[in-house]
Amino acid sequence: MSVEIHVAVDGRDTHSGTRKRPFATLARARDALRALPAEERAGSTVWIGGGDYPLSESLRLGRRDGGRPEAPVTWRPLPDQRVRLLGGITLSGFTPVRDPTVRARLDPAARRHVRQVDLKALGLGRLPPMRSRGFGRQMTAAHVELFVDGEPQTVARWPNADGDEPFSRMAGFPEGKSRDDGHGMQLGLLEEGFFYEGDRPRRWAAVDDAWVHGYWAYDWANSYERIASIDVEARLVKTRPPHGNYGFKPGNRIYFLNILEELDSPGEYFVDRAAGILYLWPPRPLRGAEVMLSLLESPLVALGGARHVVLRDLELTATRGHAVAVKGGTGCLVAGCRISNTGNYGVWIDGGTDHGVQSCDIWNNGDGGVSLSGGDRKSITPCRHFVHNCHFHHQARWSRCYYPAVNLEGVGTRVSHNEIHDHPHCAILFWGNNHLIEYNHIHHVCHETGDVGAIYTGRNWTYRDNIIRYNHMHDIRGPGNGEALVVYLDDCVSGITVYGNLIVNTQCAVGIGGGRDCLVENNVFVDNHPAIGIDARGLDKSPVWANGVLGLAKSLREMDHHNPPWSERYPELMEIDRWVAAGTGVPPEGNRFLRNLFVEGWWLRIFWLAEEELIDIRDNWLVPEAGDPGWVDPEDPARAGWALRDDARILRVTGFQPLPLERIGLRRDEYRPHPSPPRPKRRRR
Repeated sequence: MSVEIHVAVDGRDTHSGTRKRPFATLARARDALRALPAEERAGSTVWIGGGDYPLSESLRLGRRDGGRPEAPVTWRPLPDQRVRLLGGITLSGFTPVRDPTVRARLDPAARRHVRQVDLKALGLGRLPPMRSRGFGRQMTAAHVELFVDGEPQTVARWPNADGDEPFSRMAGFPEGKSRDDGHGMQLGLLEEGFFYEGDRPRRWAAVDDAWVHGYWAYDWANSYERIASIDVEARLVKTRPPHGNYGFKPGNRIYFLNILEELDSPGEYFVDRAAGILYLWPPRPLRGAEVMLSLLESPLVALGGARHVVLRDLELTATRGHAVAVKGGTGCLVAGCRISNTGNYGVWIDGGTDHGVQSCDIWNNGDGGVSLSGGDRKSITPCRHFVHNCHFHHQARWSRCYYPAVNLEGVGTRVSHNEIHDHPHCAILFWGNNHLIEYNHIHHVCHETGDVGAIYTGRNWTYRDNIIRYNHMHDIRGPGNGEALVVYLDDCVSGITVYGNLIVNTQCAVGIGGGRDCLVENNVFVDNHPAIGIDARGLDKSPVWANGVLGLAKSLREMDHHNPPWSERYPELMEIDRWVAAGTGVPPEGNRFLRNLFVEGWWLRIFWLAEEELIDIRDNWLVPEAGDPGWVDPEDPARAGWALRDDARILRVTGFQPLPLERIGLRRDEYRPHPSPPRPKRRRR
């Protein structure tokens, strides 16, 4: 017999946990469940009354807190009530700035607008420092952040995030202080610093806790670095270890932050950690506004070894770490939740089997949206984790590169029917085998970076049986020093299938960077430049690529590909051995481009040592040369979503199969009663 336990903001932990006598805390409800025999706990529900539940420590659920596959333990709000789990506190008591020293440092236009609050008077001790974050950095919890009515505020910076040009540029590096990056480009040495443009830093009275964010050498590798010194006469900045990534390239983008003098526009804030004072230029009048400071460093909810637990219809927000972290266990589900304003990921799943995130709205996270990791690559055993029917936007607020809306690692995950937009870098990253990415709507991503893919993987010959199918992807372009691709199969990754996708208005739609055995079939390409690009970088004799092939060969040997199950599942991998043994590089053999429909733009780019003779290219329909393929609306195919008639010529002549366009994107289900959420306004940072 299942049990119902109740929690309410006006309850007491000395109560019995009934509807009339609810507990006050989630931890007390968990402990009451643990006291039940397993057969009574299965199928139980923790009903949470409407209101806010600030958490000073994680709600931890483990092996003693779950149910059975057919009878999970569910945590959810009472019907039609809103429940928020908070990792922060609300702030009040803001006053005008009176300190003449502080006022003198503020821009004259800001002095009458900026407000301050004494955090020490609110019982907060010294706040944790900012930390170096970004590409190549170990993921750490975010520093404390400020949110007004649910919107993240901006740490005071120059140039301003909402300006015409949100970045400044590095002007160069000290003469004679450089190295070659292996591709013939000179990069400034990290410890020697870089020159900046203009004289803005002359305004800054103190830089002891000032930071600089940059795309230091490449537009796919950013980080935040603490400033060690600024020589305003030489216009030279030096940063503290660990410095940036790779080196400094003149002309690359930077901005400075955490500087009181740059608190000069609505929505910016600055925390004086030594004095315990927070300064804010409110984006709107503070009367009636909710101002929240994130504090909790650990996940709001942590499931360790839990089995068959459901978190349903909750709001989780304003935490410095993950909203939900799952380690091991099986069959846990995060469903119908609204997850925002985290410092790290929305949901982090590491190991276990059959965990899922379904019909959630996930946005404004400091790192990524959902990360799934599981399965065993040596035995090719799947984990069966999934992300289904979720809406992601404005991810990677801090760690801009390689923190995607959805990250997949291991074997056998599924990403389906999601909508992903407004991301500075990748929408989906995947690493491993047997991942299925289908029926997703992806648009307006990669907007701040270069040499990037909306769906990306790379640098492994053994990442096989991954399928990218029936996705609608459009309006994907970047400003970086390398193009933004839609499906980017980078650095010789192989064995990927790209089937039945609609890709519209992009730079390169599908890029194969020297990989083998990839299938690009039955896609509709509209206004891409090019639709497909392929190179043979595995044949490049330069030291960089010779070492790259050695690394790929090491990864191949690690999978023991001469023995089952790898020798039986992927016998084609043994064809690579002879090329590696010869030491002449590995060509991009076995790739097939079949039955694709191409409209406008650039059809095929074959470059960097690649040759058309290596590729199987058949039955593709190129408009206008081949004529109307059979559009539903021949006068304006875009108006009908590039749909084809049932008797379309292309179907008869080439064997092309119609795309299930009506099935792509968000769906109505028990956790998402309205399939199309309102479109948020696009913001710049």
